[in-house]
Amino acid sequence: MGTGAGGRAGTRRTDVAFAAALVLVLLLWNNVVVHRVPGGRGAYVAVNVAAAGVLLAAARVTGSSWADLGLARRAVPAGLRWGGAALGLVAAGYAAALALPAVRPLLADARVAGLGWGDVAGDVLVRIPLGTVLWEEVAFRGVLLAVLLRVLPLPAATGLAAVVFGLWHVRPTIGGLDANDLADGTAARIGAVALACAGTAVAGVLFTWLRLRSGSLLAPALLHLATNTLGTVAAAVAHRLG
Repeated sequence: MGTGAGGRAGTRRTDVAFAAALVLVLLLWNNVVVHRVPGGRGAYVAVNVAAAGVLLAAARVTGSSWADLGLARRAVPAGLRWGGAALGLVAAGYAAALALPAVRPLLADARVAGLGWGDVAGDVLVRIPLGTVLWEEVAFRGVLLAVLLRVLPLPAATGLAAVVFGLWHVRPTIGGLDANDLADGTAARIGAVALACAGTAVAGVLFTWLRLRSGSLLAPALLHLATNTLGTVAAAVAHRLG
């Protein structure tokens, strides 16, 4: 009869511990862990898809419903509407940028310059959708957001998830700077990384808003997919158009 309060306290401690562990894992994953996995580009996809499955299983075991994770079937139509609209806006933006010779060089990325169309197709059809978008949306707008909302009010949960998402991109940003020979000098590099991570955190807030507004993980996933895949195609086209 007297175990209710103790049970709730124990559940909250579990939620806090899970949230803290998840934040730590995500901070390390993209910046340290996944780059040490042998097997190259194919392993990146397989490991990240497996990690998404593990996180979903852990979230379900610890009490998150499919709706909490943005994966309820009833929310799919809203997710498609919101995500489809966002995808269309991104596609229009890239098309406009490619049509303007003065803007086109801004789309170029040396990491894409050396790829053949087969490699670009592999990135657009497999690596980005599965290894990046699926994994990051499940991790951040799915599991992390659901867990944080158990222990924090909405603004704090949204903010913390966005900050972690921004810091998730430290190593990729450094890689991009190196590949494109940008930001010479330590101070310039630190500033560029900080700016890129801040921008990504803002994007994380937008993705979270889409997830909550639509009730579906599909909405931010489609925007994320459009940004990354169409950005890769646009970069490849920009290099070939010169």
